[in-house]
Amino acid sequence: MRTILVTGGAGYIGSHTAKALARSGYRPIALDNLSTGHRWAVQWGPLLEGDLADREFVRRALVENSVDAVIHFAASAEVAESMADPHKYFRNNVVNSMCLLEAMHEAGVQHIVFSSTCATYGLPKRVPISETDPQIPANPYGESKLFVERALDWHGRLSGLHWVALRYFNAAGADPDGEIGEVHNPESHLIPLVVRAALGECPPVRILGTDYPTPDGTAIRDYVHVSDLAAAHVQALDYMWNGGASSAFNLGTGKGHSVREVVAAVAKVSGSPVPFEEVERRPGDPAVLVADTRRARLSLGWKRTHSTLTSIVRTAWDWHAQAAPVKAQVPAAPVWAEI
Repeated sequence: MRTILVTGGAGYIGSHTAKALARSGYRPIALDNLSTGHRWAVQWGPLLEGDLADREFVRRALVENSVDAVIHFAASAEVAESMADPHKYFRNNVVNSMCLLEAMHEAGVQHIVFSSTCATYGLPKRVPISETDPQIPANPYGESKLFVERALDWHGRLSGLHWVALRYFNAAGADPDGEIGEVHNPESHLIPLVVRAALGECPPVRILGTDYPTPDGTAIRDYVHVSDLAAAHVQALDYMWNGGASSAFNLGTGKGHSVREVVAAVAKVSGSPVPFEEVERRPGDPAVLVADTRRARLSLGWKRTHSTLTSIVRTAWDWHAQAAPVKAQVPAAPVWAEI
């Protein structure tokens, strides 16, 4: 049985990926400092509580657990926060990732799947966005992720590291079995904010801009179910074991949904009205972000089984409706949404 170290394994996507790994016959070990992750989300393997900044701790974790590969999620991941505190993002996302790569080199671990983002593309010149389109980040978050992608490429060329970078679009939804779900502190993702507004747990959702050049005037994003993202990480490992070349892959659906469509979907699934208010758009937000996912389908064999908007919203609704003890630990959501 191969052992996989999952950095950020107590987080949203990391915990779903640990479940997918366990179901596929891998042994996941979560490494997390619990600054944003949750101890309750680590259910499919042990938790090593520590920080990537401690290179010796990471090296020992790799050696003592005979780790075969790393899936690297641990990062700060809020665009707005990165604009306010770029130092945090370059320290946490870049410097700590370099510590991880050094520890892997010292421990002889030569395979890594990296959690990247469509934010590396910046403001797209066209949609759908393909992996060969220019990467010109519009914020420190995207820049920090692009730096790590470039470091992976150089490590691959010079030391034989095998890597896959997965560029997510909008991760959403919750475990269909209801065992884990999305809880951020504070929450900034659109779908949980809309769900919590429908549940009466937070203020009305603010729709940021109704004058975009889209059919209903609101921004369009490509929402992909977190369980489908988790499956892609397992397939990326299999791809590397089978000799696949180091590469980056977009993970999305190739189809976008507007903010108004998300609000309507939550109202339909829940049977509850969603309170919202319309405000001016936020500067720098693209009208449309949609992925070209042909490379992931052809090279990884990736198939999406949960990523219809209805399935995403249904699993998110079911999770939030039953997760009261978990959510009691989380402050009320802000009245703005990261879209």
